[in-house]
Amino acid sequence: MHVSELETPSILVDLDLMEANILRLQSYLSQHGIANRPHIKTHKIPAIAHLQINAGAVGITCQKLGEAEVMAEAGIKDIFLPYNIIGAAKLERLMNLARRRVRMSVTADSEIVVRGLSSAARGAGLMLPVLVECDTGAKRCGVQSPEAAAALARLIARSPGLHFGGFMTYPNSEQLDPFMQAAKRMLAEHGLTVECVSGGGTPQMWQAHTHRELTEHRAGMYLYGDRYTLRSSAMSLAGCSFKVRATVVSRPTPDRAILDAGSKTLSSDVLGLEGHGLITEYPEARIYSLSEEHGHVDLSECASQPEIGEEVTIIPNHCCVVTNLANEVVGVRRGEVEVIWPVAARGRVQ
Repeated sequence: MHVSELETPSILVDLDLMEANILRLQSYLSQHGIANRPHIKTHKIPAIAHLQINAGAVGITCQKLGEAEVMAEAGIKDIFLPYNIIGAAKLERLMNLARRRVRMSVTADSEIVVRGLSSAARGAGLMLPVLVECDTGAKRCGVQSPEAAAALARLIARSPGLHFGGFMTYPNSEQLDPFMQAAKRMLAEHGLTVECVSGGGTPQMWQAHTHRELTEHRAGMYLYGDRYTLRSSAMSLAGCSFKVRATVVSRPTPDRAILDAGSKTLSSDVLGLEGHGLITEYPEARIYSLSEEHGHVDLSECASQPEIGEEVTIIPNHCCVVTNLANEVVGVRRGEVEVIWPVAARGRVQ
């Protein structure tokens, strides 16, 4: 089937570009002795996770237990879950994953989380690697100082059922090295070593080697690309493998078009960008507004304009959330449909 035969809106991945992106980052990280642990929240597709591992990744990163369950069911054996696991139900699910001969590792940023993990792991007769999440500038989760990081690491190390696995942060920042160096010095005084310093971020990926303390990198969007990664200059337009194909369904005025892709396809994420996506055939066009099933396009700056029924290609603002809106992703090679992947971990946010 040729791509032109697909109904719109459809989510397309250029397989040649995606495979090149996977190999490019893997080669760079391997060259610098940094482990690659890609984040599957971008694609949520087990077959792609296997491609990443086959290319050299040490394992994968999942953001939620639901994603990890899907990936484990598909045969992935090394999964990092950098998220605080809270509550008996989720802890039991985590233990069930670890019982399946899957190497599960997690993070914690408080004594409460550590105590819960320890109780669950001890009860299950398991040894669970736990990394301390450190806030090095994102102001999300994470301990706030090297002193707090070292203190929590010592608690993990002496907690039954837990193994101190190192430090984790996101995204890589200029504070990463001094933060980790200070925390490591404090731990050395207590005879503890840091096995792993896990950082991440697609916009920061090509600077990973500049962080001396970094031993592992987690990136998600690098295999697809979107307007956000284009803005950061981490990827080029020519390297973006992820696209939304849409149809012009109306031209209500000479300067306005309506697409059949709205917020249920492109998402409402803006990420500081203007508009809701780049139409590659008409780069001067601006998707200025979205309703649920309509994309509102300003054509006033376009030298040429699309006609009703014409199909256009959109680079969305944020590929991760677009993936989570789709039932399937179509893999295309040189214009021909090669594979249709169900988005197996779609909506697995628990």
